[in-house]
Amino acid sequence: MSSAASSATSPTSFAPFDGFAPQRELAARIARLVTTDGTHASEIEALSLIRASEPSQPCSAVYQPSLCVVVQGRKQALLGDEVFVYDALNYLVVSVTLPVIGQILTATNAQPYLCLRISLDVRMLGELVLQAPAAPPRPADRALFLARTELPLLDALLRLVRLLDTPEEIPVIAPLILREISYRALSGDLGHRLRDLVVSDGGGQRVSRAIDLLKSRYAEALSVEELADSAHMSVSALHHRFKAVTSLSPLQFQKSLRLHEARRLMLSEGLEAAVAAHRVGYESASQFSREYRRLFGAPPRREIIALRAQPRAAGD
Repeated sequence: MSSAASSATSPTSFAPFDGFAPQRELAARIARLVTTDGTHASEIEALSLIRASEPSQPCSAVYQPSLCVVVQGRKQALLGDEVFVYDALNYLVVSVTLPVIGQILTATNAQPYLCLRISLDVRMLGELVLQAPAAPPRPADRALFLARTELPLLDALLRLVRLLDTPEEIPVIAPLILREISYRALSGDLGHRLRDLVVSDGGGQRVSRAIDLLKSRYAEALSVEELADSAHMSVSALHHRFKAVTSLSPLQFQKSLRLHEARRLMLSEGLEAAVAAHRVGYESASQFSREYRRLFGAPPRREIIALRAQPRAAGD
């Protein structure tokens, strides 16, 4: 596998933010607020808190547009053959829906993995881009990337988490802080990748339109021509930009969405593999089983039984 990390954006070993009081306070507050492993919703709709007391096995999931900011521990995300390692020095940005394999690398009972996930509001990003100075267009890049965790972002995140102690203030103050957090992400070194998501003629937004169609009609036999039309692009341009942004072709992306939804149906709703396969658009149960095993590492029934036997995993 190749690594997407560079010496400037992804450390090779865990290193805390020595001297950064906001990072230490964030870790203490999250540890107090969530005492069990897993992903926990908060009273702030866009904010989830994540905890894990031990390293995890690689776990395939569909990541939604978000910022994932680790304050203790270390995790990696695999997109295709690229590896993105994030910890207290670097946060993960996901600008479009993506199928990703995540794995917590550093976590113990004494020092659990602790992470904040902020859901991105595309409308808010668009408003901020309109207010910011115009930037020259740039080619479409990966929709998953690492950005340096800076003190102004940590300060805004800390103020957001503190609001959980004064819930009566959340409706008024949380939207203001979330807007600041989005601004900090947009104004960073790699903010152009988020800008590309909301600029009308950007490659990211065009690909996002095609992804939205795939998400809403993943069980249907969509043609590449139909996807290209939804993005107002030629077939060749869509294929090139889609792969640049997601690392997958449109049809590979649709297959991944189908398999993840089938997995959810089996795990959460108790459907048999053949029924779940048919529900997500597969006509051949054997083809479904082969492709499921290729993605998740085991046949459907065996993998679901193993998942149910595991403790609840942290899922950012």
